[in-house]
Amino acid sequence: MNANRIALVTGAGSGIGKAAALALGEAGFTVVLTGRRAEPLETVAAAMDGRGHAVTSDVADPASVAALFEAVKQRFGRLDVLFNNAGGWSPGMPIEDVPLEDWQRVVSVNLTGVFLCTQAAIRLMKAQDPKGGRIINNGSLSAHTPRPFTGPYTATKHAVTGLTKQVALEGRAHNIACGQIDIGNADTDMAVKMKTGILQPNGQLMVEPTFDPVHAGRAVAHMAGLPLDANVLFMTLMATAAPFVGRA
Repeated sequence: MNANRIALVTGAGSGIGKAAALALGEAGFTVVLTGRRAEPLETVAAAMDGRGHAVTSDVADPASVAALFEAVKQRFGRLDVLFNNAGGWSPGMPIEDVPLEDWQRVVSVNLTGVFLCTQAAIRLMKAQDPKGGRIINNGSLSAHTPRPFTGPYTATKHAVTGLTKQVALEGRAHNIACGQIDIGNADTDMAVKMKTGILQPNGQLMVEPTFDPVHAGRAVAHMAGLPLDANVLFMTLMATAAPFVGRA
């Protein structure tokens, strides 16, 4: 079903991006893996039995994004799935203490990067024959509820939710589906603190459960594999015992 379908995964060298790239490859997609560092991308691509193709790019740089999508167009002629996964964090601190440069750095990757890649994907999906495709955004549980001292990250993830809805609305006329996966406590490098104790709203530190990111990858592949007349608008995937649902 997914033979000859082309997927692009940003931030594909590690964590959820890596898991999604591998799962998409296993599902039959040809996958373009992108990120700023070539070595981890090439390592993931080498494990994909010829279905992975590494292309370095910085999603926060408009020229780099344009070159990335032009490379996809020239090599494959189309794009069926974009997984906007690349994201960044900033040191935890009260919102009034966040340096402007930290705010701008997180916004440039988590929000502007998603915007730039989405723009480029829509243009390609509208022009290709047959036209259409699917865009999947990596939100977060922070797209619903913040953690203490994570202002830039939380603000950008809330904004991604609005962008997901906007693209889902505007994409209807062009056979472009858009959805979002909100992941909580996948066992990636960003979740290291959860295993030793992470700050809770009541001021205490608490060890939080995590889950294997392979399941996040498979969830993305499931969303990607749907026919374009069906869409998962929002999916929440979390560690079952994560302290998310209910009052702290």
